[in-house]
Amino acid sequence: MNHTAFADRSEAGWMLVERLRGETFHDPLVLAIPRGGVEVGAALARGLGAELDVVLSRKLRAPHQPELALGAVSEGGEVYLNHFASAMTDAGDAWIEAERQRQLVEIGRRKAMFRAVRPRAEIAGRTVIVTDDGIATGATMIAALHTVRAAGAREIIVAVPVGSPDRIDAIRPLCDRVVCLLEPQAFWAVGQFYRDFEQVEDSRVVDLLRDYGSPIALPGAAAGT
Repeated sequence: MNHTAFADRSEAGWMLVERLRGETFHDPLVLAIPRGGVEVGAALARGLGAELDVVLSRKLRAPHQPELALGAVSEGGEVYLNHFASAMTDAGDAWIEAERQRQLVEIGRRKAMFRAVRPRAEIAGRTVIVTDDGIATGATMIAALHTVRAAGAREIIVAVPVGSPDRIDAIRPLCDRVVCLLEPQAFWAVGQFYRDFEQVEDSRVVDLLRDYGSPIALPGAAAGT
């Protein structure tokens, strides 16, 4: 693979399907991190005959560097900080709490919109495949995995197209298995590995949840044992 490994998020999702196809899952559920991860998740759900839902977590932005994630906050309000957060002297407790509150407002907005078309899926006792379009700092994925583990998933698989190798290593202890198609040493941003990395709109997430929120039966295949 070269640095533009994927045409778009949907193609990346289907490539993950090929890696996972033929495995046996117990009542599989794909949980995607909005918004870009939902395009990947829709392909996974369709290809694996799984149910699709979202897991809501948001990055906590660094002061003066909104693209840099200090950490993330889960839907339940728990904060998970990246390893470098403590070294940023201008990101004290007051900033982190204010940013936490700002992101919880956005989580609430998205929750109201997405749950209007897709009630939250049951997680307990199921194989849960957690996905995003890639892992840079890993903050939102870590927050998502804590949520999924607390909800009683039987098995947690992280399936992503691309990830920073050290961040993938940080995620491995939080799940049962990681499936990552590309772990390049020269990693700057998730978007560098896609030819089309346009922003995914809320309306697109709503459409995907409406279309793929229920599992699709695969010909001659069982949903799991």
